[in-house]
Amino acid sequence: MTDAAGGDGHGLSFFERYLTIWIVLCIGGGILLGKLAPGVSTYLDGLAIKVDGSPVISVPIAICLFLMMYPIMVKIDFAEVLKAGRNIKPVGLTLFVNWAIKPFTMYAISLLFLGVLFRGFIGTEATDLVKLPLGVNLQVGDTYGVGTVVAGGMLEVPLWRSYLAGCILLGIAPCTAMVLVWGYLARGNDGHTLVMVAVNSLTMLFLYGPLGGFLLGVGRLPVPWQALTLSIGIYVALPLVAGYLSRKWIIGAKGREWFEERFLHVLTPLTIIALLLTLVLLFSFKGDTILDRPLTIVWIAVPLFIQTCLIFGLGYGLAKLLKLEYRDAAPSAMIGASNHFEVAIATAVMLFGIKSGAALATVVGVLIEVPLMLMLVRVCLRTQGWFSPAGPAPPQ
Repeated sequence: MTDAAGGDGHGLSFFERYLTIWIVLCIGGGILLGKLAPGVSTYLDGLAIKVDGSPVISVPIAICLFLMMYPIMVKIDFAEVLKAGRNIKPVGLTLFVNWAIKPFTMYAISLLFLGVLFRGFIGTEATDLVKLPLGVNLQVGDTYGVGTVVAGGMLEVPLWRSYLAGCILLGIAPCTAMVLVWGYLARGNDGHTLVMVAVNSLTMLFLYGPLGGFLLGVGRLPVPWQALTLSIGIYVALPLVAGYLSRKWIIGAKGREWFEERFLHVLTPLTIIALLLTLVLLFSFKGDTILDRPLTIVWIAVPLFIQTCLIFGLGYGLAKLLKLEYRDAAPSAMIGASNHFEVAIATAVMLFGIKSGAALATVVGVLIEVPLMLMLVRVCLRTQGWFSPAGPAPPQ
């Protein structure tokens, strides 16, 4: 099986091995772009599909996000998804942690830190401008949730609640193709990991919108049901259908060996490249905030760090109680700990705007994901003896 690391089964690709460095460079490049050429960022932000005169879909972001998602979706073998039920324990554990536990612990932890412990540091009176939900027509001065409509058809909300919204969107977006890399490095079951990427992608089609709407409503933020549904359609369903159809056509025309050894090998880096381009765009708009308040990244990163470690520990501990083999336990725990930040970023941009604090919070999720998941890989490798039997050594 071709893995997410570059298709050769021998670990991280060049892009993924140094992803943290590329992320830092893109953050710097985005901030520099916003400072030196603000007109470029403004122009790109203006390239949007509008509904009732309100920008709903940023065309540059939509293109980047499709390029992120398509390489993930085209790797999904739906025949393997159908076989997943044969090994119900790891599948059931992952789905339980991802959808019954993780969204609510993310909400609770983020609310505690952003809304209570760090609220004074963020600014009790600090506000953020976010988009009005689709279909909501209000006048300047009207209230909606905890926000107030201001000129330009925007909603002014407390800044910490905008950060909370971004954390919520991360919490309901479990698993990314990068987890194939983490599972491989931890000597996990590659087949199980791939199946769970597919199962979570399919589950997201049905649960992401309802959970997002519910938790955003609980957080007293606008509940943009139409935009949530639209975002899932564009950023999950569209690349999923495109991946399924093109996979079927290419394998039929060229054969599975050509598809895995040639096509995926060339395609895989597109996900990382598109992600990095998205970061440049996002940080070109958020550069002033970061330069003025560099500790903002810290305030957002702390609850995300705690949430990731908690979910990993919970999944790993439950795997031990269920007496799973290590090769299934390790990827099951890391699938829950990892976030599908591509979808979270896209949804935050669509729902609240590319300049919003929610979009910034999802980007912070990208920033801490790689070093944190590598740390958890090391934890798994050092605790293989807790499980019996231990996973086989990785291929040389």
